[in-house]
Amino acid sequence: MESQQEIIAFVTALPGVVAETAGEETGAPEIAWGDTFFFHDPDGDTPPDRRMPFATIVTKDYDGFDTASDLNRPGVFRLNIAVGRTAFEELFGHPARSVDVDHTAVDTLMPHPVYAAQSWVAILNPGERTAEQARKLLTGAHARAVRAYQRRTARGTGSQR
Repeated sequence: MESQQEIIAFVTALPGVVAETAGEETGAPEIAWGDTFFFHDPDGDTPPDRRMPFATIVTKDYDGFDTASDLNRPGVFRLNIAVGRTAFEELFGHPARSVDVDHTAVDTLMPHPVYAAQSWVAILNPGERTAEQARKLLTGAHARAVRAYQRRTARGTGSQR
């Protein structure tokens, strides 16, 4: 899992996954163009304002907001995964706990520099050290997204709105 394309292929092979790479044609804000968002939307009909990604690939810094990873370096991207509180705490302890992390380190699992409190983790350029762990975390995040989708549709607040 050394390239964005390999990650996209792995995640979109999971059941019900929709991947959207932001661009002008998607109506996404220009700052997000080139970033990829993964959703569980098995019927492909959930309105965009009701979809929540379970993983993303970010390709650049968001100035004034998300710059800790220094993603503006050539060839650097960050895989972000919503792992849930239990998995996050197993990996790093409580999200509010201060963790000394080099957010610019590649091929290293770390708390997300902005969304750790929401139980997101990050890996810059997953490679030999983190590829297998990334696959497991992505599979777990997908399973969580499936359960959330099933709860929403059971309540009647799912895709058909």
